[in-house]
Amino acid sequence: MPTIFDLVNAQNVATYYQNNPSNSIPYLGATLFPAKKQLGLDLSWIKGANGLPVALMPSEFDAKATVRDRIGFSKVQTEMPFFREGKRVGEKDRQELNRLLASNLDGVVDSLIANIYDDVADLVKGALVQPERMIMQLLSTGKIAITANRINYDYDYKMKAEHKEELLTTARWSDPASTPIQDIISWQDLVEDNTGSRPTRAILTRKTFGYLSAHDSIRKDLNPVGSQNIIMTDSMVKQYLLNKLGLSVAVYNKKYTAEDGTSKNFYPDDYITLIPEGGLGNTYFGTTPEESDLMTGQSTADVSIVNTGIAITTIKEADPVNVKTIVSEIVLPSFENLNNIFAAKVN
Repeated sequence: MPTIFDLVNAQNVATYYQNNPSNSIPYLGATLFPAKKQLGLDLSWIKGANGLPVALMPSEFDAKATVRDRIGFSKVQTEMPFFREGKRVGEKDRQELNRLLASNLDGVVDSLIANIYDDVADLVKGALVQPERMIMQLLSTGKIAITANRINYDYDYKMKAEHKEELLTTARWSDPASTPIQDIISWQDLVEDNTGSRPTRAILTRKTFGYLSAHDSIRKDLNPVGSQNIIMTDSMVKQYLLNKLGLSVAVYNKKYTAEDGTSKNFYPDDYITLIPEGGLGNTYFGTTPEESDLMTGQSTADVSIVNTGIAITTIKEADPVNVKTIVSEIVLPSFENLNNIFAAKVN
């Protein structure tokens, strides 16, 4: 008869996770910053604008408050965020599993094991949330500002000041007197003048996209006669922006559940980021302590790697007999093409 250790191990959990088709659908950030693996993860390897190393900036006293994303992680290793979280199989579940195994109720056993695997798969999904949060901060501000372990961390990727703008009150896109199309053209022109590369894609949320859909200047441009009666659809506005500006728009409204249980957008409302074609950087996954122990043969735990650098570790516990599962990662994005984007707060 198989034991709990035979059924709940890192390889089985990893296989279960990878065989679920829904887990193969990447976040937007993961497509723009493809995953890469390297041994360890030293700060000097992570590149910002012009391929220069990213600076970890200390928080200053008496400075203007920075909006931060609270990101939980166990500690900082080699100055990179190290995320780790674990779950145990509950004693009640373990007893029920033993009873079902003794009764040869294979179908019910499979259902219970699937529930245990789903719990661990949720940890893996949570691990994927972390780089996406970082990437969307970078795209909207050029920095990663996070709070963890009661400490504030600022990763400054040195985005050009002239490639960022916060519109004045009278120019905000919710104001009928604003000129969003002219704004976008001027930002595209500026990036092209500075770099030779013209941004042809944009990222914004549904709320920000709504400013464009409702803007009178766009409505009149689409339908000069009787513009007040036109029903604007997303596809019409997207096609208009493509025809008018050569700009493909991604309305990115995916959300995640933060540590405090609230639902948040990955990409913030009231911002727009213009980006060029192609990749922008990479998402670097380092070697977690669990994976490092596995590579050196020093670990008695069972370790499997999914999604390039997320380590699933199962540890046998003797008293009571149980299995603890840990999911960990060391991750930080690079941003070599930072100079080729423009980020604006439009409301």
